[in-house]
Amino acid sequence: MINIKWIKGSLVAIAVVGLGAFLTACGNESSTASKPQVLNLSAEAPLPTIDLAKATGYGQTGNVYESFFRLGKNGKSTKGLAKSATESKDGKTWTFKLRNAKWSNGDKITAQDFVYSWRRTLTPSTKSQYAYLFEGIKNADKINEGKLNPDKLGIEATDSKTVVIHLDKPIAYFKILMAYPLFAPQNQKVVEKYGKKYATKSQYMVYSGPFKIKNWNGTGNKWSFVKNNQYWDKKAVKLQKVNFTVVSSPTTGLDLFRQKKLDLTELSSEQVKNYKDDAQFKSYPYSQIFYLKYNFKDPDATNRKALNNRDIRRAFSLAIDRKQLTKKVLGDGSTVPNGFVPSGLASYNGENFSKGQAVKNTVTHNEKLAANYWKSGLKAIGEKKLKMTITAANDDPSTSAVTQYLKAQFEKVLPGFTLDIQAVPTQTANQYGQKGQFDITISGWGADFNDPISFLQIPMTGTSYNYGKYSNKAYDKLVKRADDQDANNPSKRWQDLLEASRLFSEDQGMTPLYQNETSYLQRSDVKGIVHNTAGTQWSYKYAYIN
Repeated sequence: MINIKWIKGSLVAIAVVGLGAFLTACGNESSTASKPQVLNLSAEAPLPTIDLAKATGYGQTGNVYESFFRLGKNGKSTKGLAKSATESKDGKTWTFKLRNAKWSNGDKITAQDFVYSWRRTLTPSTKSQYAYLFEGIKNADKINEGKLNPDKLGIEATDSKTVVIHLDKPIAYFKILMAYPLFAPQNQKVVEKYGKKYATKSQYMVYSGPFKIKNWNGTGNKWSFVKNNQYWDKKAVKLQKVNFTVVSSPTTGLDLFRQKKLDLTELSSEQVKNYKDDAQFKSYPYSQIFYLKYNFKDPDATNRKALNNRDIRRAFSLAIDRKQLTKKVLGDGSTVPNGFVPSGLASYNGENFSKGQAVKNTVTHNEKLAANYWKSGLKAIGEKKLKMTITAANDDPSTSAVTQYLKAQFEKVLPGFTLDIQAVPTQTANQYGQKGQFDITISGWGADFNDPISFLQIPMTGTSYNYGKYSNKAYDKLVKRADDQDANNPSKRWQDLLEASRLFSEDQGMTPLYQNETSYLQRSDVKGIVHNTAGTQWSYKYAYIN
C-alpha cells in the first residue's frame, strides 16, 4: 500500500504517494499503444482537500497543479509554467515570463492568477498550514499575521505574462521552492464562481498540471487522475488515467497486487523479508528522519534537570544500536542517519550534506561511552535514578517495535533508568507535544524541499514545531547567518549550515533514530515515474505502461 499521511511534520510522516524509479519517457507511440495507459495505485486514506492553499501535503496534487517550475529528477527544478526566470544581482528580485498555458477548462493562465493565488493563501482566514514557506517574500509574514493587507505582498503582474517577485532577502533555495505546488496559480473566476463549493468536489476545481482529478468528493475511497488535454506539455504525458483506491492494510494491498488490480503496493516489514529477492521489489528513500525529541521545559523538575544535561542526552544517543534498530527491529529498508539532516537531501560541489555533518561519537553505538556519560550526567544533577515516559503514536505498527527496543536498550545500558511507554493516537500525541506534556517523544520530520534548512530551521529557538523548546544561541546564530548575510553566497552558506548541524549533533538537542525508506512491489511494465526524496515526491507526468 502506498502510504499517505497528511500531517506535515511533527510526530508523523509527510504526504507520500506513489513510487517508481525515474526513466525518461523515451518509449515511442508504438511501444506504449499495445497496453492501456492506466496506472492503478493505492492510498491509505482519501485526499483531505484539493484546495492547494489549504493542503498539508502535495504527494498527489503535485500532479494536477503546476507552478513556475516542477520538480524533476534528483530534486532539481525543471520546466513548468514559466518559460524563463531571471534573478537580480542582489538576489532579491525574480522575474518570471509565463508560457502560453491554459487551465483545464480552457481559460488562459495569466500572471494575475499567481498574484491572486499567493494573496489568497496568505490571507489569515484561509488558515494555510504551509504559509511559513512564504517567509522571506516581502511582507508575507505580516500579511499572514493579519498586520497588512494581502495586496502589500511582494508579488506583482506587470503584464499578463510577467510575474515579478520581491524578496526581503535572498533565498538560496528559491528556485526549488518555486517548484512546490503551494506556489502554483489559482483561478479567481473559478474560486468566486463556486464559492463555498469550491474544491469540495473534483468538478468544483480547475487544474494547471498534467492531470485533472475526477470522481473525488472528499470522502470516497476511489478517485482518478485523467490526462489534462489543455496542459501545455500534453504531448509528454503518456498516461490516460491514474486510478486510486483506499487500501486498509499491506496484506490487502499485496492481495490486490497479486490479482493485478494494483500496479504497485507498499510492503510491511514482514512482507519485505519475504519479497526482498523478488524481481519486482523496489526500495525508495525519503528525506524523512525519525528522532527523539526531549522536553527541555519538562513539568517534572527532576526530569527537566536531567534532559537539560548534555551528557545524559549523549548517553541516550550512544546507547542506541541503530544498525540493529533498522535491520532487525524495523526491517523495512530504513537506514542509519549521520545526523539530523537525512542523506540524499542536498549536495554542494559534490559534497553530500549528510556525510559532511557527521560528528564522531554522536549517533554511533558505544555502550561503554554511553554509560560513562550517563554516570557523569547523574552526578552533575545529583541523582542516582531516573524514570521517564516516552510518548509515541500508536497508529503505525513500527512505532511499537521501536519504543519496546528503546526501553530494553536504555534500561540495559544506563544503570538506574526506567522508561515507561505511552502509546496514543497521532492526534493526541501531537496535542501532548504542543502543550509540552511529555518527557521524551518519537517525532518525524520530512523535508518540504531539497535544502538542509528544511530540517535545520526546526530546532531554532521559538519555531512552531520545536515542541521541546530546545534553545542554543550559537546554533541560532549559525542558521540565521546562513539565512541572512550569507544567503547569496552558496559556499559560505553551506559551511554555516554544516557547522550548525555538527553543533546540533554534539549537543544532541534531538536524537536521530533512523531515516525512512519504504519498500514496494512494482509491476515490471510500469516505467517513467519520477521519485524524489522531498517535496512533491511522486510525478506521473512521464510515466507509462511499457
